[in-house]
Amino acid sequence: MTSKKQAVEDAFVIAKERYKELGVDVDAAIKAADETPISLHCWQGDDVAGFENPDGELSGGIQVTGCHPGKATNPAELRADLDFAMSLIPGKQRLNLHALYLESDQYVDRDQLEPKHFANWVKWAKAKGIGLDFNPSLFSHEKSAQGMTLSHPDAEIREFWIEHCKRSRKVSEYFGRELGTPSVMNIWIPDGSKDFPADRLGPRRRLMESLDEILKEDISREFHKDAVESKLFGIGAEAYTAGSSEFYLAYAATRNLLLCLDAGHFHPTEVISDKISAVSLFVDEMLLHVSRPMRWDSDHIVLLDDETQAIASEIVRCGLGQRVNIGLDFFDASVNRIGAWVIGTRNMRKALLKAFLEPTKLLKDAELSGNNTKRLALMEDLKVMPWSAVWDYYCQQNGMSGGIEWLDKVETYEKDVLLKRG
Repeated sequence: MTSKKQAVEDAFVIAKERYKELGVDVDAAIKAADETPISLHCWQGDDVAGFENPDGELSGGIQVTGCHPGKATNPAELRADLDFAMSLIPGKQRLNLHALYLESDQYVDRDQLEPKHFANWVKWAKAKGIGLDFNPSLFSHEKSAQGMTLSHPDAEIREFWIEHCKRSRKVSEYFGRELGTPSVMNIWIPDGSKDFPADRLGPRRRLMESLDEILKEDISREFHKDAVESKLFGIGAEAYTAGSSEFYLAYAATRNLLLCLDAGHFHPTEVISDKISAVSLFVDEMLLHVSRPMRWDSDHIVLLDDETQAIASEIVRCGLGQRVNIGLDFFDASVNRIGAWVIGTRNMRKALLKAFLEPTKLLKDAELSGNNTKRLALMEDLKVMPWSAVWDYYCQQNGMSGGIEWLDKVETYEKDVLLKRG
């Protein structure tokens, strides 16, 4: 009887020959997909609670639904859960932290953050050989309760958040220096209005001035990269957001920053896959928050759906792998939180592998020659090519299964660890 390992290898040999007929180097595709970093988001593991004030309530357009048992309640638990999740995901990984995941024996307000409050995260990342990314946390705080932070009309409140972002940049720089890979720090704010504002310009001018003040200190991109993220609307900001897509695209282009494109932050019929090539002409680098909006910015777990595939294919077809930083942004407490990480991240990795298995030159040559029939036929036939056999082989080479066997391990971990947390 053929062993499962041998069956995977035999299927891979056949798949490799099929792709070779299209001019695709499967080994090169596997290597490229494996080496493309994906930044996991720490906040899936504890419902965006953090360790500043774990009993505090979420605010600023942030909402998590569900009450699956066993969420992480302290840094050690969260790191243990991340270790376990990452062991089930192939490929190069990073971790994205929010400022409210600091560690301190006493309360530290956000305008007092220092690199030392994240020393344990750096120690952990060094041991794993991964990079860290960062975000200032401009939500779930008494000074963000009115739904305004960097655009607030009160100069004192603006100064508080400006200082928070300045200190966050120093934390991000610390990550880059210590870990030998630049930290991408993304600024997102909840600022907006529930109903129609009388003044749309004023908040945006204040936001621009606040950001300019935050970015005054020049920090080498060898260690730290600044990104800004737009949003169409949020809870409590349905009518107006100061940080709109147009505002941040212009700001990033004129200040030489990274622009963050979040899959859930646009109109329901808009997709960020279509924006990647357009934006690439005007900004040097991008940050992606790959998520899944369901009717609104609901941050559902990433699926291997058309848009996730389109995002990966656009990056590969445009040759933007070195200019696009891929991060994930979803949080779901209705399912096992570790399972959510594994499903979403493996789906992003699958999409990258499928994209690297495309015969890009063949597709572009058909298009340039005006043979749109061939282009369409190729694109459709690629959907049934044996990419899953390549995925199974890739996972097997990484000491894990390409199938759903990982779920047994997650369920055992839930029984042995998560359910004992109370």
